[in-house]
Parts: sequence; C-alpha cells; structure tokens
Amino acid sequence: MRVTRRAFVRGSVSAFAWGFAAPRFLSDLALAQGASGRSLVVLYLGGGNDALSTVMPYADPAYATRRPTLAVPAGAALQIGSDTSGVALGLHPRLSGLRSIYNDGRLALIQRTGYPNSSRSHFLGGDIWATANPASSQGPGWLGRYLDLLPPPVDPLAGWSTIGSTPHALDGLAVSVPAIPNVTTYSFASPNSGAEAQIGRAFATAISSHVPVDRPHLAFVNATAQSAFATLDRVAAVAKYVPSVTYPTSGLGQALRAVAGAMAGNVGTRVFWVQTGGFDTHAGQNTNAGAYATLMGTLDEGIGAFYEDLRNQGLLGSTLILQFSEFGRRINENGSGGTDHGAAGVMMAIGGAVRGGLYGTAPRLAADPGNPTLENNGHDVAYETDFRSVYARVIDEWLGASSVAVLGGDFRKPGLTFL
Repeated sequence: MRVTRRAFVRGSVSAFAWGFAAPRFLSDLALAQGASGRSLVVLYLGGGNDALSTVMPYADPAYATRRPTLAVPAGAALQIGSDTSGVALGLHPRLSGLRSIYNDGRLALIQRTGYPNSSRSHFLGGDIWATANPASSQGPGWLGRYLDLLPPPVDPLAGWSTIGSTPHALDGLAVSVPAIPNVTTYSFASPNSGAEAQIGRAFATAISSHVPVDRPHLAFVNATAQSAFATLDRVAAVAKYVPSVTYPTSGLGQALRAVAGAMAGNVGTRVFWVQTGGFDTHAGQNTNAGAYATLMGTLDEGIGAFYEDLRNQGLLGSTLILQFSEFGRRINENGSGGTDHGAAGVMMAIGGAVRGGLYGTAPRLAADPGNPTLENNGHDVAYETDFRSVYARVIDEWLGASSVAVLGGDFRKPGLTFL
C-alpha cells in the first residue's frame, strides 16, 4: 500500500514525536534530480509585485498621468533599451545590481506574464501559480509533479525550502521537501548534550530503521525519519560555509547565503525555494524613496551578492534563478498612495546560461477601452505570455524533463528562448 502525505494526515496517526528542530519535517521532502549538477532557485515575491515599478515604461505619457506620485521620473530610471514594440524601458533606480547583470546578458525580463481571467486573490492566485492550473488550485504543485516523475533513489535533501513551511509548488504525492529556514538550528533536539545526545540520536536512528510493510502509516513515519537523519550532517556543514562576498543581513540575503553554501558544499540539493514578502503595497507605496524602494533595494542587494558569490565559486553556469509573484498590480495609483491587485506581471530568469534581454512587449498605458495590451476597462495589464510557457521552458531546457507531462498540456512558446 502506497501512503501519501495526505493519506497519512487523513488517517489521524499520532506517531511518536521525533525531536527535530526543522519545522514540519514530516510535511514533505524531495528528489530533484533532473539535469545533473544544475540547481534551480525559485524566488517568490509574496504579496503581488508591482511590475510597472520594477520594469517601467518611463517614456509612456500615461505612465506619469496615471501615477502622479508613484511614477519614477524618466531621468531616474535605469534605462535598458526598448522592446520589440518600441517601448523604452527602465529598471527601478534601486536595481543597479540587476542592471549590471542585465548588461552582462544574464538577466531575462519576461513581460506581461499571467493567465486568462487572473485571480486577484493572494491565496487563489498563489495556488494557481503553484499548481500551474488556473482551472484547479488544488492538488500537487508543478515542481512536486516534476519530482514525482523522477526515478528512485530519492535523495532526502534534493529539495529545500528556505521558509518555515513547504510551499504548494513543491507539494507532491510521493516526495517530501524539508523546510529549513535556519541551518544553525536544524538539528536533532535532545534534552541532553554531548555523548548522551549522540546516544539518543543513535537509538532514534535504529528505531526508524524498522519499516514494517504491514503497518503503512508507521512505515511512512519511520521512512521519513530516516530521511531526516540522513540530512542532519549535510545541513550542519552548510552552516560552516564561508562565502566569497558579504551577504546582506536581510532574510532574503541570509536565505541566499544558505543556498550558496549548499551548492558550494555539494550537499545534493537541486531545487531551492526562496521567498520574500511585503509586496502587497495598497498604501504608502512611495516608489521613489519609501516602502517600495526599500523592497527593491533588498531584492537587488540579495540577488547581487548571490550572483557575485556564485560567479566567484564557479557555480553561476549551473544555477538558474526564476523569479515571479502571484499577480501584478493595477495601473492607476489609489487614494492611499499605493496600488491595488491587478493582473499580468513580470518574471525574471537569471543565471550563467540565461540568454538575457527583453521578452514579450510592454503594455501601452493609455486608458483606451480598445487598447489590446490592457484589460478590465483599461485598469489592468493584460497578459501576453502564459506563465506556464515560462515554466515549460525551465522544465524542458533546464530540469531535463517533459513539460507536457509535468504541466498536463503543451505550453511551449516559440521565441521564448531565454534558455
């Protein structure tokens, strides 16, 4: 009998409490094998990032008209050229590190990504991006389905969530991904210390080695515990990593530092989930010098340090960073100095193998009901590239699997050649 995490939870099994400080270890941990030696780092911006403040059509007259206080002045925008539709674009002034990566040809900006009838809900929207299925927000995530297709043996540390829970995107039926937000506290918790603690760990390891085929729930618990024990020493080694650069002290910076340490230490992880929040900017967005500018600075500093560290370590060519958010935001600023939930946004791909540049076209911001780049009577940016087309490119060209099998359909898009 095959026991999934959901069957385990439904059975209301109350197993003995293993003393792991790792949050929700029994929640899921995975095999992320695929293309050998490659790492995928998913960077999720929680809250709905305002794409028009990240990549700005600064020369569009309607940009300043519709955002009288939030628009970044043309002279402050970090210009990156024009897209194929002739729209001049610039990055937010705090993204100087990302512009350097763009100028190196290693940052791809995929404009107007989304899906039909975009949900404005954080929860439903996030689940849709996780399952890669706008028709169904339940069930395994797109990365979980990918992992489920891979053959054994399963490395229990092949997937890694740097937040305190396992994200829906990595939720599978047959795999488990550990949540390890802090490598220094990921350990076997014991009331004792020294030799007695080691004896306790040895006994717990021995007990978990029994996997009774006639008691599937207990077998599930013991097998998961075995996987946990197998990861302890490797995670402890990551805590000793000495990077080649100084990482920022932000949560994002420290998460990326741990990811770099795992890569440099070759601990076996292939898929990482990194998340940073604060992008639900309904009020006080203050794009130029306030809350949003701080968010952009945090993002730029974290990615910049990570990129430089990987380059120094010779790991940049085997690393892909994929960044997205659950939706973009409305074009007009609101009466509270912020922006409300919108539709299409921007995705980024960064790495040594990325073919950088602008993909897709920017919206024309004139509030004309006949404007094909807008929707919702001109309030929102209409999607041009289905986000699943970006996933498909990553699955096919980076993870080495079949996107049709993983996504349940053919979402490959000609011309989307950032990999």
